[in-house]
Amino acid sequence: MGEKAEITFMQVRLIRLASESWKLPIDKIVEIFKKMNVFTYIEKGYGIFHCEGDEAVLEDIGDFLERKGIDLNEGIS
Repeated sequence: MGEKAEITFMQVRLIRLASESWKLPIDKIVEIFKKMNVFTYIEKGYGIFHCEGDEAVLEDIGDFLERKGIDLNEGIS
């Protein structure tokens, strides 16, 4: 599998994991990820992220969103 496909696979796994962890529907996670450029963040950080487990990457994404002012308990407007 090429790197682009691996990045896409990671993004999909993280959408599912975020939905389960943050108790939000998948469409809301996709909305948040798009609006806050999380897909780009994952792509740019892939060099490091692929060495970590998905839970650690999701924690990093949560921190990234909090720095952008997103309260994961409330989602986005």
